[in-house]
Amino acid sequence: MTKPTSPWKVAAERERQRELKRDAVILAAARAFRERGYHNTSLDDIAAVLHVTKPTLYYYVSNKEQMLFECFREGLGRIAAACVEARDAKASGRDRLVGVVRGYAEAITSDFGWCMVRAEDQDLSPGMSARIKALKSEIDQDIRRLVREGLADGSIATGDPKMLAFAIAGALNWIAHWYRDDASLPSSAIADRFVEFFINGLAPRTDGATAGKSP
Repeated sequence: MTKPTSPWKVAAERERQRELKRDAVILAAARAFRERGYHNTSLDDIAAVLHVTKPTLYYYVSNKEQMLFECFREGLGRIAAACVEARDAKASGRDRLVGVVRGYAEAITSDFGWCMVRAEDQDLSPGMSARIKALKSEIDQDIRRLVREGLADGSIATGDPKMLAFAIAGALNWIAHWYRDDASLPSSAIADRFVEFFINGLAPRTDGATAGKSP
């Protein structure tokens, strides 16, 4: 006897397909914004990339502004996920900060990096802009917290948490101004370089590191 198909299973699969298509729309928007700029990109441009009609896009997003908002949220969400992982990790403040820096760098070099840094959240409605600013503030506070914890456990030598958080975010955000997909270094290697040059410089000096140097 053939078992009946569950209508809930069909509905769940339909919703999953809708989510995948919506993700494709947001990704196409992010790439188009990076290539042409937000104001120079139309919904017709994005629809053409996806080989759909413009009305089809409205099934997944309300307008171009919402596309930009979702690009911001996707990119910032990746950094926020790295921050959550760092909170739960059993490691020194510095080691957990390294994880956040690596996740931040990889988010900035993703397709959503341009939108996060070079698009203006002023192009969003006040409500959407406030939500993006809140996400950025949470990330900033997480970085400051990790610096404070590193100072407390001795894994970070010295520094002002606020200024270090600004310096870290500023250095990482600037990647979006020069990074290209065809760069000689992949995003993971760029993340490693920033960890090596920036974060490792926060490590306390050992006696051996200063041996032989003049006072």
